[in-house]
Amino acid sequence: MTLRWEAFLDHVKERGEYGSRQEAERAARVVLALLGAHLVGEVRAQLAAHLPEAFALILLNPLQSAEPLPPERFLRATAAWIEGATEQTAAWDVSAVLSTVADAAGDDLLQQMLLQLPAGYDLLFGRPQPT
Repeated sequence: MTLRWEAFLDHVKERGEYGSRQEAERAARVVLALLGAHLVGEVRAQLAAHLPEAFALILLNPLQSAEPLPPERFLRATAAWIEGATEQTAAWDVSAVLSTVADAAGDDLLQQMLLQLPAGYDLLFGRPQPT
């Protein structure tokens, strides 16, 4: 199921407690651009199919990453790309966006994504995995 643009942003806005859709959109663009650099092949294509078209394009044309960032560095990178952000606000941004992505993707695709990501991303998606 593909979420519509407005619905996706409304979920992010609500979870991030943003004052406007614009703030939610800014967070979503940065987080998805960073996430796209970490996912490859069929998994990235499948996730894109679950996202609104504009966000799918961001995911499919990601910022380049030399290596998969551990969760802490992913948060730092997010903070660096969002004007005025701190690591604390970036954690909030990442959580709001990735929990919405997890809902859109569904459990099976989320499991496939987590296999491509360094340990600890389950927490960023708001889906702690049993160890």
